[in-house]
Amino acid sequence: MKIGDLAKATGTQAETIRYYEREGLLAEPARTESNYRRYDASHVSRLSFIRHCRSLDMTLEEIQALLRFKDDPAANCVAVNELLDEHIDHVAERIRELKRLQSELKDLRAQCDAHGATCGILGALDNKGKSGARPARKAHVPGSPGRH
Repeated sequence: MKIGDLAKATGTQAETIRYYEREGLLAEPARTESNYRRYDASHVSRLSFIRHCRSLDMTLEEIQALLRFKDDPAANCVAVNELLDEHIDHVAERIRELKRLQSELKDLRAQCDAHGATCGILGALDNKGKSGARPARKAHVPGSPGRH
């Protein structure tokens, strides 16, 4: 199958597939005489595994480690458990951060009475900025290059 077929079969953009190849997550496919990539069922399976890991917000480094264990079935799965435990801790920390963010946004939302001549939310944001409050954290967008 060509890259477009693999993309369709796995719900992955062609450029992402090429990126995973460059990063060594996905094996380089064979090429046709006209230099088209030719993928097979093993690529579909591996890419589906990678996509599932990404849906769990795993980094590329974590996925590479899991793939090494997957490629060596005789390996002890204690390291896989440790990797997953670390990822669970990371997710728990992100949840705590998101709860703090939610609380701050709710507090900010409470600044609006919707009947005043000036916006309480904008005023509160302006005052926090002037009072030397900590700068806003850059939000992580799933799928963005921030955390690979």
